[in-house]
Amino acid sequence: MSFIFSNSTIFHTRITAAHKNELQNHRSFPRIQATKSDQENPTQRRSFLTSLLATSVALGLHATPFALAENWGTRSFLRERFFEPGLSPEDSVARIRQTAEGLHSIRGMLETMSWRYVLYYIRLKQAYLSQDMQTAMTMVPQSRRNSYIQTANELVDNMAEFDYYVRTPKVYESYLFYEKTLKSIDDLVAMLA
Repeated sequence: MSFIFSNSTIFHTRITAAHKNELQNHRSFPRIQATKSDQENPTQRRSFLTSLLATSVALGLHATPFALAENWGTRSFLRERFFEPGLSPEDSVARIRQTAEGLHSIRGMLETMSWRYVLYYIRLKQAYLSQDMQTAMTMVPQSRRNSYIQTANELVDNMAEFDYYVRTPKVYESYLFYEKTLKSIDDLVAMLA
């Protein structure tokens, strides 16, 4: 019994020694360094990049198109939500119109059943719409405020139901509440016009 045990122990040490040699061979990767030739200097690279950028600006190749309403372009939701001052009523109306156009454009995502992107878009717009509708209410005449409030509440309810059915995902109900949401936001935009 001890004879078999000692042979296996010797065999085990041979494997580990071979394994250590393999590890050492794999660790010795060649060093990759950027080579700097004598002909290349940093000022040539800088002048090339500067001329490339100047040419693209001169040709009008802008990386990002200008926003429809440039007063709300912050990239941080937290910063915009809690630390930036509120929008003016005109900007709120413009953002509600932009949201309506965006909701009309997500039909393709619904047809391809990209639920994750639809859900993200709905939740992002819901966060802004509540504040925008309250700010835009100052532009509505006193005689039409009750109908505006009713339409705004209907929009919030339809978006909440749309969010719920996209989350489940139930296809027929999602389309149904998508259409109801479009109708209510179009009514709201018509009241603000």
